[in-house]
Amino acid sequence: MNLLELSDDDLRAHVAAELARTRQRSAGLTDSVDDDDLVRQHSPLMSPLVWDLAHVGSQEELWLVRDVGGAEAIRPDIDDLYDAFQHPRADRPQLPLLGPAEARDYVGTVREKVFDLLARTPLEGRRLVDRAFAFGMIVQHEQQHDETMLATHQLRSGPPALTAEPTPSDVDVLPPEVFVPGGPFTMGTSTEPWALDNERPAHQVHVDDFYLDSTPVTNGRYLAFIEAGGYDDPRWWSEAGWAHRQSAELRAPRFWQLDGDRWLRRRFGHLEPVPEGEPVVHVSFYEAEAYAAWAGKRLPTEQEWEKAARFDPRSGRSRRYPWGDDDPRPEHANLGQRHLQPAPAGAYAAGAAPCGARQLIGDVWEWTASDFLPYPGFSAFPYREYSEVFFGPGYKVLRGGSFGTDRSACRGTFRNWDYPIRRQIFAGFRCARSPRAEERG
Repeated sequence: MNLLELSDDDLRAHVAAELARTRQRSAGLTDSVDDDDLVRQHSPLMSPLVWDLAHVGSQEELWLVRDVGGAEAIRPDIDDLYDAFQHPRADRPQLPLLGPAEARDYVGTVREKVFDLLARTPLEGRRLVDRAFAFGMIVQHEQQHDETMLATHQLRSGPPALTAEPTPSDVDVLPPEVFVPGGPFTMGTSTEPWALDNERPAHQVHVDDFYLDSTPVTNGRYLAFIEAGGYDDPRWWSEAGWAHRQSAELRAPRFWQLDGDRWLRRRFGHLEPVPEGEPVVHVSFYEAEAYAAWAGKRLPTEQEWEKAARFDPRSGRSRRYPWGDDDPRPEHANLGQRHLQPAPAGAYAAGAAPCGARQLIGDVWEWTASDFLPYPGFSAFPYREYSEVFFGPGYKVLRGGSFGTDRSACRGTFRNWDYPIRRQIFAGFRCARSPRAEERG
């Protein structure tokens, strides 16, 4: 949807629908478990679910009720409790957090005021509200926390709490890799109304010729790496990666376990055989990097990934998505926890990029070789803590979204980042390589 072309009334209706749709997802993730589950910390890597719920309300109050609306604070006493920079996740269960009922009442009260605010606030004349940016920022923020809560569901023990549709079965056999010709392209955006600061501004980037895997690396291909002794051979690992592999005693993707001679995985309360045709998920950057080296390839740079995903050589322009400029539909990509697992590699023909690669959007976040750095001309907006404080070599960029990512928080320009050791996130990867001498023109 082109927000720039919507009338004022249509834009307000779109924002209201996105806010409601997003809250419905948040409610589903929190209403599906009992109060004991909501306040329990299922992993020191994650907050209790009830913290995430109240946090999205706190951010909504700060940015929309107070800043955009200029209204009196609803709960100024909890600002510090739900400031993500003040309290590490491991410490949050010890804080005097709002209980489940109080958190639900709070986010409901905030949302009522926001709907009233949406009806009367001019959506122009100030950068924060132009084309409803602040409202879109809050939608994306809540959806990002919904994906975080989904990751917490994966970490929780006990019977399954979530349901999903089966993944699509229309899968094509594809060539192992596609060729992406070198040259310049426009990376990032200066026109997407709800794009976040780290996606801006649009700028020209040149990449050389390269080959890219047609799909993300599958469980079956990753199993070959395991069975070839990949976890025990330091040749394939960077120095930092090998040190982490040893200290963390990594042997396989997270949530995998060996049962006799077969591998099983735990997925949202289900223990099941590892499906060899699905993209591998829950691997760290270091594991992805080691696999790529073992396969005689490498991870793509962020620039290569975006060119493959967005550049249309026929028009010479960068698209919003691999398939074009239209918002994602179910036939394009696996998004929004519709399936609760990656779709088989080779699915979503309608979502293919011009280069022929598939599943660049959805299924699994894809590790790239790039550090999280600002684009030339970057300007923090509306606050430094969204992106700027994370820039540097400590974080690696992930692209494309996962089966748990919402369409509002996933574009061809959208950038995610995390520590290279992270495995609880829904991350996989695909490989790239430079042309061999005999393949060069």
